[in-house]
Amino acid sequence: MAKSKIVKVNAKIAEEVVGGYKRIEDGVVGSYQKIEDSVVGGFTKMTDYFVDQFLTREGESVEEAKARLQKEQQEREKKHEAGQ
Repeated sequence: MAKSKIVKVNAKIAEEVVGGYKRIEDGVVGSYQKIEDSVVGGFTKMTDYFVDQFLTREGESVEEAKARLQKEQQEREKKHEAGQ
């Protein structure tokens, strides 16, 4: 009988520990996700502003300018690889 009581108590303790760990893990992951979203959002705003101010052509949107710049970069990389 003593073993079954100990096993039951041990199982209950294990459930509580796992539940506590899960709550902590969810809190940490949620906080990290919020921080990551803030940092990425801030970086995106900063790059959009820079592209808008310095790299867009007349009548070109920020998205169009980014696509054009990416295409130009890929062309430069292809030329560089072909030259080696």
